[in-house]
Amino acid sequence: MHVSNTIEDEKIKAKYDIIVAGGGMVGCTLACALGKNPLLSKLKVLLLEGNTKQEFHLNTEYSNRVVALNQNTKSLMNSLNVWRHVENARLQPVRYMQVWDACSDALISFSSSEVFDDDLAYIVENDLLLNAINQELSTNNVDVVYGAKIAEYQLLRRDNSGNDPESLVKMSNGDVYACKLLIGADGANSAVRQAMGAQYLSWNYDQKGVVATLHLAEETENTTAWQRFLPTGPVALLPLDSKRSSLVWSTNHSHATHLLKLPDEQFVDALNDALWKQYPRSSSVDTCMSWVSGLLRRVGLPDGAVRQLPPSVKNIAPKSRAAFPLGFGHSTRYVAIGVALVGDAAHRVHPLAGQGVNLGFGDVKDLTDMLADALYSGLELTHHSWLEKYETTRQRHNVPTQLAVDALHRLYTVDLAPVVLLRSVGLQLTNAIQPVKKMIISHATT
Repeated sequence: MHVSNTIEDEKIKAKYDIIVAGGGMVGCTLACALGKNPLLSKLKVLLLEGNTKQEFHLNTEYSNRVVALNQNTKSLMNSLNVWRHVENARLQPVRYMQVWDACSDALISFSSSEVFDDDLAYIVENDLLLNAINQELSTNNVDVVYGAKIAEYQLLRRDNSGNDPESLVKMSNGDVYACKLLIGADGANSAVRQAMGAQYLSWNYDQKGVVATLHLAEETENTTAWQRFLPTGPVALLPLDSKRSSLVWSTNHSHATHLLKLPDEQFVDALNDALWKQYPRSSSVDTCMSWVSGLLRRVGLPDGAVRQLPPSVKNIAPKSRAAFPLGFGHSTRYVAIGVALVGDAAHRVHPLAGQGVNLGFGDVKDLTDMLADALYSGLELTHHSWLEKYETTRQRHNVPTQLAVDALHRLYTVDLAPVVLLRSVGLQLTNAIQPVKKMIISHATT
């Protein structure tokens, strides 16, 4: 991608109020939300999708890429009539979650019945969700260009007629589109963010996320999400149906490469070891944890002794293993004059808490609502007040979430006894104090 400050005055193919660059789950949802909002539906909107249009087929085997959608995301999808398509296809509710430390007995569990009267989350395949969004998007007055290869951006230039400033998007085939508001939903390597000149704070973790579709040894209700923190990173099982779960195993690069090369049977053995193996323990940590558990019992609080056992894995779906690099990223600015960022273009987070895509959908909801309020109040599409409000609102939510997830990642990749003790006591106390657990879930679902 080349970002130019001097796109020549070529013949503009079409002018739009809003162009959304990037047609992944977040970008498509934003375009759909713009088209369905009564106050915004008359705007001319263009979605630029880099991939070619794909026919979707619901295969018998599950895809290896899934997302855990929270209640706020479900509400957003319901408001767009997307959720009904997901429910008519397939999803799996998460009603219980157990997270525990391989270096101690410390755990924390969340139950939907304890926290609120609804499911904790829903596991949905990426491509299934994207297809459901596209079904609703196709009913809206939104133009979509598939296979869109963007060559250059020019932000906010004034055209020859003296009209309001506009941004230009030049495609690799020579087509040029103009818009009043450009929205970058083009991922972690966002070219829109680069055109803005926004500072991007980022670092790569020395980890990859190994994913696969798993067949369990026994058929169960399977509405529990499991996560065990190993010294090399967390391994998580997310429920798909009564017999299958989805794996997300975060581990260092060399181990991830090794796992991908193993024969299926040896990979299953390694995974079962990761879920069940007894790791070396510090006697001092065990002694302190025993004392903490006793104290919690004496004051009538849960001590974490009651726990469920994770399932055993029988085999994996053929060719379902893959890996992707993990990293952190945050744009210091989400907006500029006539430009806004959503999703991974603005923020990137470790998958250990399953919050990445939910943060992006939160961006979509707030941006759509604030834009609608601005137009209702008589403001321009690019008025600074609503753009700044969007940036402030989202950063106040996203930044604490990102920093908390990053801190958890760093805390659990250290196996020194004092650190293990500190995090174990903290986890056990958090599990025992119900208001704290409710606060954590409340933040994770908004």
